[in-house]
Order: sequence, then structure tokens, then C-alpha cells
Amino acid sequence: MLWRRPSGAKRRGPLVVILHGNGTDESNLFPLADLFAPDATIAAPRAPIASEGGFRWYAAHDPGRPTADSLADSIARLETWLDTQTATAGSVWLVGFSAGALMAGALALRAPQRYAGIAMMHGTLPFDAGLPLEPQGLAHADVFYGYGTNDAVIPAQLVQRSVAWLRDESGANAVIREYRAAHEIPLGEARDLARWYASLT
Repeated sequence: MLWRRPSGAKRRGPLVVILHGNGTDESNLFPLADLFAPDATIAAPRAPIASEGGFRWYAAHDPGRPTADSLADSIARLETWLDTQTATAGSVWLVGFSAGALMAGALALRAPQRYAGIAMMHGTLPFDAGLPLEPQGLAHADVFYGYGTNDAVIPAQLVQRSVAWLRDESGANAVIREYRAAHEIPLGEARDLARWYASLT
């Protein structure tokens, strides 16, 4: 677990939880902490399964297709940890990349009212993994979804399915952005994420 805590904060500030992708660890996306205001507490947990020289959140049938049992286990771990943190947080934000984006979406589907905002970048929603994506499943939630046109990791079919559900069925206040990028977070997307967060805080 990596942390950035505000110094001298006089009020409960937001908690931003950064969820890394598969095969890396909590340090991989921690530089994103600089995108968020100094009053935010940043937490970057480590995925529970050692794999590929790093860690992963779940076992998968294929990229973007987690097994239901493994996904449920990681959801339970994160929710248990969040229960210990949210009492001191003014609001909770989820920011995930790749498999971390899927985790952010899965947590939000379980309890959308729990989160002030959900950012999913270069990942997919957890289709066919034990979490029904029903109409209005993210009603009134603030969501940022970014994806790359040259992403060779997340299947384009899952990306387009995610875009369609977020745009047409989820009920979310969804900001959807397309980037000429591979499986990465380009500078323009980082700036868009920062602006999205700032507009809501």
C-alpha cells in the first residue's frame, strides 16, 4: 500500500483510491497522485495475486474476462479495506487502469452511492462475471471512461460494449473520451482526468 496524506488538513478531505493493472504493483500508477488536489488522501493498494513479475486482481478466462469467484474475492477484500477507511474520508473516489478499471467498475456496480466518482481507463466493465449490469445500474454516478483506439490488450468488443452501456443504459453522468493511444494513459487523458475531478470537487 502506498499513501499520500495531506499535511495539516483541518477537514475530512477526499480519499482517492488508485487501482493498478495486472502484472504491476501499487507504485505503477502512484504518480497519478499529482493530478489531484493537495487536500486529497491518495491510497494505492496492491492486488492480491502474485503474477507476471507483479500482481493481479483476479484470475481470468481471457483479457477483460475475470472468473466470477476470483473477482468476488478481490471485491470483498477491497470493500473490507474501504470499510476501515471511509469513516475518516469526506468522499471516496476510484481511479483504475486496465484490470484496475474493471475493479473500479465492479466496486461501483455493487454500491454506486458509496463513491463520489469512478474513473475507468483502458479497461472494461465486468461483463459475464457475476455482476449484472442492469439498466440504471449506475444511476446518477459520476463516471470518467477513457479508452485508446490502438489498445491491443483490451478487446475492442469489450470496450465498445462498455461505452454503449455507460452511454445508453447505466444512468450515470458519464464522460467518455477516446484517445489515439495504446494500452497507456496519454498526457491528454491525464489532463482530462484532472479536469473531470476538479469539476466535481
